[in-house]
Amino acid sequence: MVNSVLIVDDEQTLAQNLQAYLVAQGLNVHVAYDGETGIGLAASVQPAVVVLDFRLPDMEGFQVLEAVRRQGRRCHFVLITAHPTTEVCERATQLGVSHILFKPFPLAELARAVFDLMGIERQARAGANVAEGFVERRQSKKESFPMQLYDGSWVLADRRRNSAKPPGLDDDKQLTGE
Repeated sequence: MVNSVLIVDDEQTLAQNLQAYLVAQGLNVHVAYDGETGIGLAASVQPAVVVLDFRLPDMEGFQVLEAVRRQGRRCHFVLITAHPTTEVCERATQLGVSHILFKPFPLAELARAVFDLMGIERQARAGANVAEGFVERRQSKKESFPMQLYDGSWVLADRRRNSAKPPGLDDDKQLTGE
């Protein structure tokens, strides 16, 4: 499909947030939470762009990329990773990955990369919030999740914060510094 994107990321909340954001941008988005499912979806969905996490529970994102290419799919890849080592970046470049986003990254940056790879001019909505219609998918503020949405950007949430948290300081105040 021309405007189809496949997200392959094992962090379900993050993947759902990325999906919701890209859908709000007018794209058709599918999600897989492991490499094997991602490879299968790539065959049936035929995405224009595949957004791959580097570390998946069953394989590396590069293995998904190679399997999708073996299927004969001519699509673009965006690598997202919280482990931006030199080796990962070099391997991505060797495999022809033109966009690598290091977690945390602004959601708008992902949309910009996807639209760039699709050759589509992104529609700027005058006066509209970039994340309009977007809702973060956490069940509660107490849910442990390594990345949280703040002002349209992903911010790492310190997993140790609960043990070092001053009495009376809630999660949102600690995250925003208010």
